[in-house]
Amino acid sequence: MKVARLLGVGVGVLLTLGAGLASAADKPSVKIGYVDGWADSVATTHVAAEVIKQRLGYEVELLPVATGIMWQGVAKGQLDAMLSAWLPETHGAYYGKLKDQVENLGANFKDAKIGLIVPQYVTAKSIADLQAEKDAFAGRIVGIDAGSGVMRKTDEAIKTYGLDYKLLASSGSAMTAELARAIKANKPVVVTGWIPHWMFAKWQLRFLEDPKNVYGAAEHVDNIANPGLQAKAPPVYAFLKKFSWTPSEIGEVMLAIEEGAKPAAAAQTWVQAHPQRVQEWLQ
Repeated sequence: MKVARLLGVGVGVLLTLGAGLASAADKPSVKIGYVDGWADSVATTHVAAEVIKQRLGYEVELLPVATGIMWQGVAKGQLDAMLSAWLPETHGAYYGKLKDQVENLGANFKDAKIGLIVPQYVTAKSIADLQAEKDAFAGRIVGIDAGSGVMRKTDEAIKTYGLDYKLLASSGSAMTAELARAIKANKPVVVTGWIPHWMFAKWQLRFLEDPKNVYGAAEHVDNIANPGLQAKAPPVYAFLKKFSWTPSEIGEVMLAIEEGAKPAAAAQTWVQAHPQRVQEWLQ
């Protein structure tokens, strides 16, 4: 009788474990888009993905895409979410066009800002000063990927301020490499940029004043989801509604990546080192 009871208990345990494994296996994979050249997009997306995998038990597929494709992907359901929506100005055109096809879950970073950035030693104080110093800057503004909001705003700034400058499209990494070379040589350089970004922790930089307010006021970076996410993965949806962090927190991850850590490894290290913070997002 004891053997029979033990066998019965064992079978029950196996059935329970099997049901749990089946339940985990039945969870859908969550697809999140991000822009690979944006340090903040990489850091925020990988940390969120780590929490979703570690604590919520969902597989996460991270897809590096261009800005426009990221917005379209979420709207069409090809992506479940993105955590890199700069609003209300930078991505305002995308949001205005697609807001009825996506759901804004709230900001993951507040007091974000875009604009033109120079090293502290540059004499120009305002965007309006650039035309008079065209030769010093070789008539160039070093940009990032052509479809980004900051590039569209910079095209507008060139026209608004009457600048005879060429806006060079490149990538986030190419822009910071150009900035690093100029700083090492102590030469004037102007780049498109934004906060949060690790470059502000590495070098002494400042935004050029924008008296005509082309770039707008401080912004926020929002979590945007496809409307189907709530039904597809309710815990993920609930987490993304609460997920937000501070400049020092995101800066810690961005610097780790810049100093050579793989994004997934940097995210895993941060999540493991901040269990209380993660728990706040999951409550």
